Amino acid sequence: MSAIDWTATAAGFAVGAGLIIAIGAQNAHVIRAGLRRRNLFAVATICILCDVVLIAAGAGGLGAFIAVRPWLSSAAAWGGAAFLLVYGAMAVRALLNPPDFNWDASEDTGHGLAAAIATTLSVSLLNPHVYLDTVVLLGGIAAQYETTSRLWFAAGAMLASVIWFYAIGYGAFLAAPMMRTRMAQRLLDGLVALIMFTVAGWLIEGELA
Repeated sequence: MSAIDWTATAAGFAVGAGLIIAIGAQNAHVIRAGLRRRNLFAVATICILCDVVLIAAGAGGLGAFIAVRPWLSSAAAWGGAAFLLVYGAMAVRALLNPPDFNWDASEDTGHGLAAAIATTLSVSLLNPHVYLDTVVLLGGIAAQYETTSRLWFAAGAMLASVIWFYAIGYGAFLAAPMMRTRMAQRLLDGLVALIMFTVAGWLIEGELA
């Protein structure tokens, strides 16, 4: 077994962290799950697994495949924008008519697990920025390394995803006691709606430009 290429791993971690942190829709969704203490482990883990698969695909050369087929990116953009608009509208509805959440509920209650999984997959896979960052950009940088170093570069990027999503999710979980007021709940829903509408607007603007 070859020795760890720490330089490539560190580079992958740094680039991966910089790109993953910027994906607002995923981050907002994970933080929301953490603050509500509902299905957090499943939500964060699915985001990580999606990143791991896409990073591996990018390092394996899928980025070049997508780059020469712009219709794939366009289809993902319109589908992602539609989903994010619906997600934002749901957050606005919660903002105007806050449901009665049990803030003391354990994340393992299984409440709405199937819906949480479906929503997380949609947030993760219907946003073309995810593909641009993890597949095209990371894949393009990884291609500059030799085979073994490329694997360590991808591993570093994957590690960044693992640390980031669990950190923000469980950080929000720990902060939940400070967010038990109705006003805090409304602020959270308002912030989520703003992020979702903003990202959707960027996607639509990019397609109309």
